[in-house]
Parts: sequence; C-alpha cells; structure tokens
Amino acid sequence: MSAVKKVRGGVSVRLEAEEAALVRALMEQLLELLGQDAPGPGDELAAVGISDRTAPPDDPVLARLFPDAYQEDERAAGEFRRYTEMGLRDGKREAARTVLKTLERGREAVLDEEEAQIWLRALNDVRLALGTRLDITEEWYEEAAELDPRDPRAPMFAAYDWLTMLQESLVRAVW
Repeated sequence: MSAVKKVRGGVSVRLEAEEAALVRALMEQLLELLGQDAPGPGDELAAVGISDRTAPPDDPVLARLFPDAYQEDERAAGEFRRYTEMGLRDGKREAARTVLKTLERGREAVLDEEEAQIWLRALNDVRLALGTRLDITEEWYEEAAELDPRDPRAPMFAAYDWLTMLQESLVRAVW
C-alpha cells in the first residue's frame, strides 16, 4: 500500500510496484491524450502559443480538462481558448512528464515542494480524465458499491478510488 508523508526536504511518496506502474501508465495515457507539443513548421502563431482553434474539444475528456472560460459568451470563450489552451496543454504535459521523471527514482521518491504541487496537478488531471470516462457523479460510491466485480469498469473505478486516496494523502502531507 502506498505511503505519503512529510519528511525533511519535502514529501516522501512510496508506491508498491503495481501502484507505480498504474501511475506511470495513466500519465503516459494523459500525454497521449494531450497530443504533441511542437508546433508545425511555418506555424508562427503556434510558435508563440496562439492557436487557431476556438471551439471546445470534441472529446469529452479534453473538454473537461479545457473547459470554456465564458459559459455565456461563445466568442469570448473562443478567444480565451485561442490564447491560453496551448499554454495550458504544455503545463499539463510538463506535469505528467515530471511525475514520470520522479517515478524513475524508484518506488520511493522524496518530492520537493514544487514537485509535490506538480504531482497534485497531474493527479487531478488524471482523475478528471478518468472520472469523465467513467461518468463519475456524486453518487459514484453507491454505484461502485453495487458494481459486480466482473464488470469491466470495476478496475477503473478501483483505480479512480485509489488515485483519490493518493491525492488526498499528498494534499495532507503538503499542508
């Protein structure tokens, strides 16, 4: 079972081999979902972080990770997206990469304050993605309790629950 605790120099995160493998796999999937980070050749606007995309993503997970900033004003939401989404994607990719890098230290790593904050952001992104795919609602604990263990969604509900616990443990250790 994972253990998260405050130590001199930061926060110690100890994961079992299976837990580390799960976090690694989920971060890699998040990176794949977020897509490539290099603008194409000749794309001057993208080179400075401006996109030509103003519509929300079609994928419900990406729409959850990059929601409209202005619910009541489609034009303003599009302009906001155009100027911010590339930077937000870059930040999410960098957070996932940082988690993967710290996992390379072994199953127990001491995260400094900045790395702990990055882990919190990356875990939140993965939980949002997973929660969207599973259609998690406020009643999900009741639904999960009644779920047949043979249901193909059962392992993902378990992963979501474990990620919630890991994130909460990290929050408690940081604050």
